[in-house]
Amino acid sequence: MASIFIVDDEENLHQVYKALFAVKGHTVIGSAYDGDEAVQEFLRLNPKPDVVIMDHRMPRMDGISATKMLLEINSDSKIIFVSADETVRKEALEAGATVFQVKPVRASELFKIIEMLTKTG
Repeated sequence: MASIFIVDDEENLHQVYKALFAVKGHTVIGSAYDGDEAVQEFLRLNPKPDVVIMDHRMPRMDGISATKMLLEINSDSKIIFVSADETVRKEALEAGATVFQVKPVRASELFKIIEMLTKTG
């Protein structure tokens, strides 16, 4: 099962994600509420998560900037960029996000993406 790092400024989404992922046996190994905190927390995580769920609009540092910085730390990171603002799709993917999803995203879609990104062999 996948280890997941959640980056979103909405506390309630962290709780929803944790509950949803637990149902499928995934583990949330870290969380952050803005991009700056995400970078600091990501540096501490060892091993790195299998997947990062990244929001766009957050205080102190947005998801695009945070995505770039996380990928500088670990270029193998798989980042699922989840935003209500579809106009940032191209910029998020160019920054290195693996997948872009529009909020609200269906749980079944997230599960499918996580499975695809963490499939081995």
